[in-house]
Amino acid sequence: MEKLTKKIIFIALALVLASCSSSVKELEKVPDKSAQALFVDARTSLDNGLYQKAILTLSAIDSRFPFGPISHQVQLDLIYAYYKVGDSAQGIALTDRFLRLNPDNPNVDYVYYMRALINVSTEDNLFQDIVGIDRSDRDPSASREAFNDLKRVVTDYPESKYAADSRKRMIGIKSRLAKYELSVANFYLKREAYASAANRGRYIIEYFTPSPEVEPALEIMIECYDKLGLVDLKKNTLQVLAANYPNNSLVN
Repeated sequence: MEKLTKKIIFIALALVLASCSSSVKELEKVPDKSAQALFVDARTSLDNGLYQKAILTLSAIDSRFPFGPISHQVQLDLIYAYYKVGDSAQGIALTDRFLRLNPDNPNVDYVYYMRALINVSTEDNLFQDIVGIDRSDRDPSASREAFNDLKRVVTDYPESKYAADSRKRMIGIKSRLAKYELSVANFYLKREAYASAANRGRYIIEYFTPSPEVEPALEIMIECYDKLGLVDLKKNTLQVLAANYPNNSLVN
């Protein structure tokens, strides 16, 4: 077993070194031009949708001229290019680095916005969307990170040109998070963990009102309180349900 573990580590290390070596060789293929000339080439590639080519050129600028006058814009364009090619790991790493080293940069709102978009993209799955698979029970960590970044844009940079779109995207992410909490509540309910299911339902009411998930959350709470013999809590929750959803079958 020990020999196998060492072999796996050796193979992984070899792959990393090979990848680094390949990246270096690719950068060496970029023409020996000034930073400005290379930046024009990179922008042309971006405008034409040649994102991988743009990444190569921008990476070369970032490597050769790390402290040049256009270094910040190069990094911002790299973040966008990584987002477009779906390289979330590189995109997140670069946004984290930019925010850590340039907290007062005037484009910080854009970086938070882009980090949110990258996090949201990690949860996208075209195939599952096509066949209609319900993914509400998947870990929503990336959505939470995205929601927090979008909220930061709206709260800390209300005049940002990305604030309006951030608000719209927060609504969609809020629904995603509420659906996850509801799926967890149903999971507990099926396993007769009534206290846990009721707590999840209450969490939805507290943090995701209004949303379509509020009504089923109230239903779960009522059922759980009934099973637990918590008469007053059941009665109070029924009153909330009746006030907001008078046509619900539990009310009549």
